[in-house]
Amino acid sequence: MYTSHEDIGYDFEDGPKDKKTVKPHPNVDGGWAWMVVLSSFFVHILIMGSQMALGVLNVEWLEEFHQSRGLTAWVSSLSMGITLIVGLGSGMVYLPAVVMVGRYFQKHRALAQGLSTTGTGFGTFFMTVLLKYLCAEYGWRNAMIIQGAVSLNLCVCGALMRPLSTSTPRGHSGRPGAGLPEAHSPDSAKPSAHLHRAEDREGDAPRTEDAQGDSPTQGHPEEAGPGRDPPALRLLKTVSHLGVKVRKGFHDGASGYFGPASLFSNRRFVAFVFWALFAYSSFVIPFIHLPEIVHLYGLTEQNDVFPLTSIIAIVHILGKVSLGFVADLPCVRVWNVFLMANFSLVLSIFILPLVRTYTGLAVLCALIGFSSGYFSLMPVVTEDLVGIENLANAYGIIICANGISALLGPPFAGWIYDITQKYDFSFYICGLLYMVGILFLLIQPCLQIIEQSRKKYTDGAHV
Repeated sequence: MYTSHEDIGYDFEDGPKDKKTVKPHPNVDGGWAWMVVLSSFFVHILIMGSQMALGVLNVEWLEEFHQSRGLTAWVSSLSMGITLIVGLGSGMVYLPAVVMVGRYFQKHRALAQGLSTTGTGFGTFFMTVLLKYLCAEYGWRNAMIIQGAVSLNLCVCGALMRPLSTSTPRGHSGRPGAGLPEAHSPDSAKPSAHLHRAEDREGDAPRTEDAQGDSPTQGHPEEAGPGRDPPALRLLKTVSHLGVKVRKGFHDGASGYFGPASLFSNRRFVAFVFWALFAYSSFVIPFIHLPEIVHLYGLTEQNDVFPLTSIIAIVHILGKVSLGFVADLPCVRVWNVFLMANFSLVLSIFILPLVRTYTGLAVLCALIGFSSGYFSLMPVVTEDLVGIENLANAYGIIICANGISALLGPPFAGWIYDITQKYDFSFYICGLLYMVGILFLLIQPCLQIIEQSRKKYTDGAHV
């Protein structure tokens, strides 16, 4: 069963008559939650902003290596794709930065995600200007070295990420290990009835190795009595304790993907994964190929004054905040906002090849930037589909699908140009693929309509 996002982020206290009462966690929707948003914001600047600015380097690589556009585009697409489909490098930072924001917010989760992911727009604008300057002054090789040095600030962002703090339950001072409750992460909060049953079982059964590993003497052996275990035995117990936790983690992760309650048994989530496979390339392709398209159209001077990719980036910021704010309104459904933004983006992709003036391209780029603001809603939509307890795994699958799309999209568009000597067909085919992805999105509301009709029919039959 999936857990509603209304049940997370709370501590449990002992109230009168030993009943469990729920109080809001002080850092949910406030306090350190905004530091997490700030950290995620800079992660998006340094990772996604750098990825979206690779079009500047793509032009440099075309001029230096004289290879086909399809082959050259692999360099940029591999960088984006591996970030989203492989847990290496930037991928080790990006997913936690997104998930942590969702765990620290309840009431304004869409707005918080929108604010944090605006870093993509700021980063694209900043990195585009920076890379153009560095390439002109120092060459693209030295520019990449400097960019790597700037990315070291991700270590600071990681230092700001921390789990939700815990409060000490009252009335447990007489029990062993009192004052050291298990951390109530957003996906570990359980109803009070389950807590009572767990306490009853704990009172009747001896403490397990897990509990011993969390006792004060285990964490601080110097405070133990004279009969404490020798260092070698303590080390052996620690290793054994870690092994149990690792095995449990692997078991829980495997059951989440392949068990009876697998994410892939959720038809709506599977449809959402197929949308992600088709959609993301249509957003990435303009960033990779627009600098080259501007050069082919003879609009380089105007683009140097104000790059089209910077227009996408700036309006992308506005789109994320605006769509996040609208989606948080009580009278608005997140899915409706998400679908409308997708339709607007695919329409822009279809029209883009028909425009040859800088002004027209700037208008379309602004529309692409605003419509693509729906990326701030992706964690919220994913949570609505699978619940907060499965958000990390589910969103990991979604961005993995995005990574595959980003990996294959730009080289595909480059190959089509190599064959036709035009980028027009690249955008038309990508737009058609995007439409296929939107058809998968429409499965979700269609299933809801069918379920509602079936429920009404069943209720009517019983009457």
